[in-house]
Formats: sequence, structure tokens, C-alpha cells
Amino acid sequence: MNRPEEIRSVLTDSATWFVVGLGNNPERDAFRIGLFLQGIGKRIVPIYPRAEVVHGEQGYRTIAEAAAAVGRPDVVDVFVRSDRAGRFADEAVSVGASAVWFQQGVIDDDAAQRVVDAGLTMIMDRCPLLEAPRLLD
Repeated sequence: MNRPEEIRSVLTDSATWFVVGLGNNPERDAFRIGLFLQGIGKRIVPIYPRAEVVHGEQGYRTIAEAAAAVGRPDVVDVFVRSDRAGRFADEAVSVGASAVWFQQGVIDDDAAQRVVDAGLTMIMDRCPLLEAPRLLD
């Protein structure tokens, strides 16, 4: 987990990122990271209880609802407290995501192991905004 080559692959070989916790609050990290991901060519799909449109993209209440509407995500990027992250990791596995990314400060070793055991790439306690400049030349 968190090997530079895996992080690089997730950043370069993915197109669609479901961003859990992405709402319209510009003070939140998810808002800024969603904009960053769009800036490097990713399609973002907000996953948020209010299903808001964020950065021009329709939001959905759940990962399953979003997958039914727009298709399988490449990455499920999780911006929730560590004690809530496992549920979203399990949902990512169930919809056939290729990778799960727990943002900086989001740590759930049991959930990470379930993701890895299911054959997905797992990135934990990292931020794509910080990783991209270091790994994408």
C-alpha cells in the first residue's frame, strides 16, 4: 500500500473519481481537491447526502446510486472521518472500483485490508494534490 508506483498509476490511469464528502463548501479540503482533480483531467462525481451539483458535476447520495447513473468509478476518494471510512471502502469494492483512496488523515487498517484482499489498489493517508507534483513529471 502507498507505493509510489501505485500512487502514480492511480493518478495517471484513472478517469472517473467518486469523491465521498464533496459538497459545496469551499472551505473544505474535498472542495479544493475536487477542483484540482478536474484540473488534471479527471471526471469527478460528488458523493454527498444532499446530492449537490459541485464544480458542474451532479452529486449523488451514495456510491451505488452514482454507479447506477454514471457507471463504475476508477477511484473512490474518501473525505470522511476514519471511523466512517470503512463503509465507503466496502461500497467501492461492491460497485467494482479499481482503487480506493483515503485522504490524508483518513486511516482504517481493517478497511484497507478488505480493499486489498478484494484485489483493488488501496492508497491511505495521502493527498493527490500533494502526491501529483512529486510523482507526475
